[in-house]
Amino acid sequence: MDNLENWIQTFPDFPSRGILFRDISPLLADPIALKIVKKRLCESIKLLKPDYIAGIDARGFLFSTLVAEQLEIGSLMVRKSGKLPGKIVEKSYDLEYGSNTLSMQIKPLDKKKVVIIDDLLATGGSMQCSKDLLESQQAEVVGGAVIIELKSLRGAELLKMPIISLLSYDD
Repeated sequence: MDNLENWIQTFPDFPSRGILFRDISPLLADPIALKIVKKRLCESIKLLKPDYIAGIDARGFLFSTLVAEQLEIGSLMVRKSGKLPGKIVEKSYDLEYGSNTLSMQIKPLDKKKVVIIDDLLATGGSMQCSKDLLESQQAEVVGGAVIIELKSLRGAELLKMPIISLLSYDD
């Protein structure tokens, strides 16, 4: 039973009418599913030869640390504004209904290769914002990885980098 779709729950009209929400909570609750996700992500990501994995707040952290530990590389956090101490760099991006700001601690990355991980790729706004933040620290972003990609929103096309998707949905 290694079909990850078995651990994805779908909720229509959440968080608002017309949205089909793909919930990874059952996947996170099952150690078999987590093992499958970790294995598949690691197999794909190691081909990109990253020095770091950057997880996007908050569900990206759940996977970035698992992968970084397995690949024996560092893990970086891209957080929502106001969540990190010390010197930070921030960037805002537009959402469908408003905007959001992400931040990371200033860490000169001197051309280190980074893969960005999140749970879901929709329009690509948070992934692009994270990429911009990392590149402002001189990182070389070599790709992104997600558990779920919503193909109809075309976020991967806008990012102009390799995207690893374990599952994709057209709706």
